Amino acid sequence: MMTLYGYFRSGTSHRTRIALNLKGLDYDDIAINLAQDEQLEDAFKAINPQGLVPVLKADDLLLYQSPAILEWLEEAYPEHALLPQDAAGRMHVRALSAMIGCDIHPINNRRILQYLRNELSVDKEAVIAWCNRWITEGFAALETRLAADKNRGQFCYGDRPTFADCYLIPQVSSARRFKVDLSAYPNIVAIDTHCRTLKAFAVADPMMQPDAPKHA
Repeated sequence: MMTLYGYFRSGTSHRTRIALNLKGLDYDDIAINLAQDEQLEDAFKAINPQGLVPVLKADDLLLYQSPAILEWLEEAYPEHALLPQDAAGRMHVRALSAMIGCDIHPINNRRILQYLRNELSVDKEAVIAWCNRWITEGFAALETRLAADKNRGQFCYGDRPTFADCYLIPQVSSARRFKVDLSAYPNIVAIDTHCRTLKAFAVADPMMQPDAPKHA
């Protein structure tokens, strides 16, 4: 049994939950309330000095940074592979994942937005405009990549879920939260719609987590 330290709305926690579910792995949840800055408390910083979620505890291992966690899961639990067998395919999936994980998500994560709000006194509308700018720019490029892949099935790559889907679905959730118009991205919307019909994705949804507010 593994333990996942995360937060219901954290995109990195969300992608890790999806990967664990797709691998068919059982894990316990320990919620770290980012809204109350529990990630900055000494108890959690003893687990991850960076004060970031997720952290995955597997026996004596403490795994951090979601890209590294997903890679470890793929190596330690190769069944239900989330990377293609061929080198070119693996490169493509990793590149799609990085378009989200490196170039969209980090610019819009909570600590960046808190800095905009609290340190730079940016108002709510401007924060939403900031998120919209970087999500739409990233999604436009991603949509072009997806549309160009004539061999793609119902997922980001091929006919089975990969790392790229683990990254995409949380980012679509974030886009909807920040009121991004998704009508210009039909391939992204179609992949998101299909993935959400699968149990591994559905039970990983932020609002399905024990720490999600029940009234939201």
